[in-house]
Amino acid sequence: MLKSIRVRRSQGSQFIPDPRQANPVGFRGRPVIADRACETGCQACETACPTRAITLQPAPAEPVSIDLGRCVTCGDCAPACPSAKLSFSNDFKLASTTREGLVLSATRPAPDPVQVSAALRQRFGRSLKLRSVSAGGCNACELEVNALSNVNFDIGRYGIDIVASPRHADGLVLTGPITRNMALALQSCWDAMPAPKLVIAVGACAISGSPFEGSSAIERSFLERFQPTLYLPGCPPHPLSFVCGVLDLLGIAS
Repeated sequence: MLKSIRVRRSQGSQFIPDPRQANPVGFRGRPVIADRACETGCQACETACPTRAITLQPAPAEPVSIDLGRCVTCGDCAPACPSAKLSFSNDFKLASTTREGLVLSATRPAPDPVQVSAALRQRFGRSLKLRSVSAGGCNACELEVNALSNVNFDIGRYGIDIVASPRHADGLVLTGPITRNMALALQSCWDAMPAPKLVIAVGACAISGSPFEGSSAIERSFLERFQPTLYLPGCPPHPLSFVCGVLDLLGIAS
């Protein structure tokens, strides 16, 4: 008993009172593109990126852009850049309501702000039930989704819960690139959910298929039929990204 008390005391309070004001030290989050010139003819960052998230353009266009929907925050680009143009912050507020809003550049340093949906706020602002489906994921994103209910993030305090049955769900939390083996199961889950309903794409795999984009083993037509209402980039996304993204979407104050 005394040992347990000492451990608990050493850990301090793990509860995060205000997710929007959290400071996850050590978290590799939003990429930062400095407003300085690249070396002439340099393509080091683009070459180092394993998921083709970085695009280089000739002047006068933005010279460097990073697609968070493909970025796996591996960090390989930063040390490869000889002009130190790229770095990473611990900013976890990466959610966007549009796919285009995930593309960053020196003049667009952060994703477009999540647009509050008045219709979703009216219907789900006090109670939102979500069904999580791992469509071929590696379990990294799934572990972070599971963490939403723990004492740290406690998403249930906002009336948001992960439920076991799609028949009880208002939204689908999609993780993984959507493999062919999971395509039918994903569609079946969606069909079992009562309308109105929404899709939340969690992680680079769900958003773009990255790093499996273009593989013959994935079948992503589901997202062509049902566009996500919210995109949460990362590999995996921080639970704080999820909490703040959903709260912003529903217009819920912390």
